[in-house]
Amino acid sequence: MPKLNANLSMMFNEVEFADRFDAAARAGFKGVEFLFPYGFEKNLLQEKIQSNQLEMVLFNMPPGDWDAGDRGMACDPLRSGEFQDNVAQAIDYALALNCKQLHCMAGLKPRGVSEEQMREAYLANLRFAGKELAKHNITLLIEAINSRDIPGFYLNYSAQAFDIMHYAHVPNLAFQYDIYHMQIMEGDLAPTIEKHLSKIGHMQLADTPGRHEPGSGEVNYPFLLDFIDRIGYKGWIGCEYRPAGNTEDGLSWARQYL
Repeated sequence: MPKLNANLSMMFNEVEFADRFDAAARAGFKGVEFLFPYGFEKNLLQEKIQSNQLEMVLFNMPPGDWDAGDRGMACDPLRSGEFQDNVAQAIDYALALNCKQLHCMAGLKPRGVSEEQMREAYLANLRFAGKELAKHNITLLIEAINSRDIPGFYLNYSAQAFDIMHYAHVPNLAFQYDIYHMQIMEGDLAPTIEKHLSKIGHMQLADTPGRHEPGSGEVNYPFLLDFIDRIGYKGWIGCEYRPAGNTEDGLSWARQYL
């Protein structure tokens, strides 16, 4: 059976962030993920996770100045020092929250930098992060994001990600396959997932158009979730969608999996 976890940055927005852990557990989720923990005390998050018997599945490394438009910096050769500092901060939180996966956002393509320079910076930063995370048995994840939601993002396609992974030679590097983003950019979901299953460390879902819950758009989720289960995927699938209404009211699609 597919193993679903709740994305608390998008779901259960009816309550304050600290209360979303309780709401997710009441709804039947056993794991959670979110974008960033850095604005919250580690002890508070740790208590919420433990008291609800939840697994901390995933969060992102610091992206830079999110409010100013940063979406990561791993492809920017001028920010390698900042990137390395952020790796240390992410590990600090991961150890406190017993999180075994961290997502490294590739970032927006910096102006005036060649494709070759971006690629080399990205590879170098992934090698650095992978080595540091491996010391703590943490998996490093990269994700391709659609060019409509984040124009100018460096990593857009699964084939591009798998090529980067091949040349990075980082043993603890895996792909975060986001069904929503990949449906927009390339489709061919089931065959791609099956072909590259061994390289996929985490999955996420949302329907399109709208980025709402499964059943609201064009993706055949009953088929796809059954298919992912049948081919032997054992990892988590993060529900990274924006509920069309009240979060719990929109969970009918997930009841059989929780």
